Amino acid sequence: MITIKSDREIELLRKAGKIVYDTHQYLKPFIKEGITTRKLDDLAEKYIISRDATPSFKGYDGYPTSICTSINDEVVHGIPSDRVLQDGDIISIDIGACFKGYHGDSAWTYTVGNVSRENEKLLSDTEKSLFIGLEQVKPGNRIGDIGAAIQKYAESCGLGVVRELCGHGVGTSVHEDPDVPNYGTPNTGVRLKKGMVIAVEPMLTLGSPEILLLDDDWTIITKDGRPSAHFEHTVVVTDDGYKILTGE
Repeated sequence: MITIKSDREIELLRKAGKIVYDTHQYLKPFIKEGITTRKLDDLAEKYIISRDATPSFKGYDGYPTSICTSINDEVVHGIPSDRVLQDGDIISIDIGACFKGYHGDSAWTYTVGNVSRENEKLLSDTEKSLFIGLEQVKPGNRIGDIGAAIQKYAESCGLGVVRELCGHGVGTSVHEDPDVPNYGTPNTGVRLKKGMVIAVEPMLTLGSPEILLLDDDWTIITKDGRPSAHFEHTVVVTDDGYKILTGE
């Protein structure tokens, strides 16, 4: 069921989103060669708790850690471990925080040391596709307008658009209706209304968009082993557009 959030709920979602944003900023200096993803998870969990919130992902459907750390060909849901970041890696860090029963959710892909120009462009184009999709978030537009805009831009850059994974509503659950695909047809799907809160999150690849699930039942990788990038913001639909809840 799609819910329209009240002003009180939007304020709590904004506070949860700000904690997520601040957690990303806190982690940035640590994202470098030699650190383990488990250490990043530990830092994030302690920081989120220090802000009187709880990690949204820990225990969600049995997920074992507080953040997702997806490296290189890992698209999403990489589980933090003793894996050490290497020079040239790219890493998507997906963070959720729950504040007084309401969630914030945002992912960003970061570079580790000196990355290839190809990967730099992948990150730049994927981030840009997020904001191109967000331009379609306004009352009266439809979910299909968001996906169509992301797909058109991504494919113009020669990138693969993962279809099995999508954005979603956000509220008292970290994943709510509606689904927000990164592909689609303009003027189709759910109509956007003021007060709806959604997470838009393009997941794009340098090769085929086909994916595989690893034996841990969480980590999703590209089938062809090519790199993937992931950028996500939670936003609220306003009178004439949107406002980012997982920003400054």
